[in-house]
Amino acid sequence: MIAVVAALLGLAALAWTPDLPQAELDAKYLRQPSDRITLRGQPGVRLHMRDSGPRTAPALLMLHGFGASLHTWETWAETLSAHYRVIRIDLPGCGLSPPDPSGMYTDARSEQLLLALLDQLQLAQVTLIGHSIGGRIAWSFAAHRPERVARLVLIAPDGFASPGFDYGKAPEVPVSFRLMTQVLPKPLLRMSLVPAFANPEVLSDRLTQRYFDLVRAPGARASLLARMQQTVLTDPRPQLRHITAPTLLIWGEQDAMIPFSHAADYLAALPRASLVALPAIGHLPQEEQPGRGLAALQAFLPE
Repeated sequence: MIAVVAALLGLAALAWTPDLPQAELDAKYLRQPSDRITLRGQPGVRLHMRDSGPRTAPALLMLHGFGASLHTWETWAETLSAHYRVIRIDLPGCGLSPPDPSGMYTDARSEQLLLALLDQLQLAQVTLIGHSIGGRIAWSFAAHRPERVARLVLIAPDGFASPGFDYGKAPEVPVSFRLMTQVLPKPLLRMSLVPAFANPEVLSDRLTQRYFDLVRAPGARASLLARMQQTVLTDPRPQLRHITAPTLLIWGEQDAMIPFSHAADYLAALPRASLVALPAIGHLPQEEQPGRGLAALQAFLPE
């Protein structure tokens, strides 16, 4: 028995995955110190943000999905910055943004921080672009603050009920997810990323390493767990009907994370929506085949 216990402890020690020092992550992923801003009126909230392109051009604000970072938009931002002001942020507790000191990760809290950011940047209106959970935050903000959203772009947005996420109650968080705050070997992380791609070969070692590094930022995994625990979905249709902004849906037909069939639900509920379906693409069009989704986005945006 002692030998068995010792062996299990040894395996646990080998699998233990501590947070990485913030300085190490900054050296690798922070472009310049000024990219981390303090949000006025929100005590202790600091956001990692990249702001590129002409300051006088129409502004695009991009919100990443669960467990991702502003780096997910890299290819799109590089191209769009030639003609638009492109603002990308890491949500609190994601990427290089520290956890929210309030401990709150609800959609209402995310909308509060978005409004503070727009006010701080003196942006009366933006085109709001959101992926997955970032898409849910984007359409919710557009419903509650229609005067601040000129256009809305939703890439495989979350919001309608799906297995494990029912309306009116917080999801049941698996024990395995709780354990990942302490134990997250790189192969296990890669296994969780593979279903997001229709073509798993796109998931390169470099891309896997970026996800693996940033999910180990100080407090990131605890923040992701809190965001999941605090998510309580409600039927989105009453809110979606109040969105006045022209809306573009971009969705990979082989999305294994949020079913492509939900696109029809959004089209039925949104007053001014159109859909671009992407065959042979999964949950991350902006990373799997960025050119195809980007072409649809460019066609939608105003000159």
